[in-house]
Amino acid sequence: MYYEFPIISVTRRIAAWGAFSLSLLYLSVSSVVAEQRVKLVVNGHEIAASVANTYTLRKKGLMNRRSLAENEGMLFVFPKADYYSMWMKNTLIPLSVAFIDQNGVIINIEEMTALSLDQHTAQKPAKYAVEMNAGWFYRHEAKTGDPVRGLDNADKTP
Repeated sequence: MYYEFPIISVTRRIAAWGAFSLSLLYLSVSSVVAEQRVKLVVNGHEIAASVANTYTLRKKGLMNRRSLAENEGMLFVFPKADYYSMWMKNTLIPLSVAFIDQNGVIINIEEMTALSLDQHTAQKPAKYAVEMNAGWFYRHEAKTGDPVRGLDNADKTP
């Protein structure tokens, strides 16, 4: 059977695929650009934190990152205060995590080994967790009971 494809039909298909590809590219770029960041202050030291305030962002966390700047981290915002746990699956750099209660006070700080499946759990119900390079909290003399400022800017779900 012989079928002739009109040239205009092929042109429209190419244009449609091109527009579709461009819209996918735009969505990818806009999702990267739209990353929410907040400034936190712990014991007088500023942290530039990416905000993980959705299930998808919390699930991904800092997985597959190869480095993290000295005062850069990730703030996890949980839907409600509870006993949350963190692990290091697919996380290539060692991290420290501070669990924080709903009043913005550090509950406990845990050191986590890269690629470990060990669970590190909040000792009391936590509303937030901040992950930083391993030893960051120790180097900056942050400890249990210290307040974390700037959390109110991250508590809004997109």
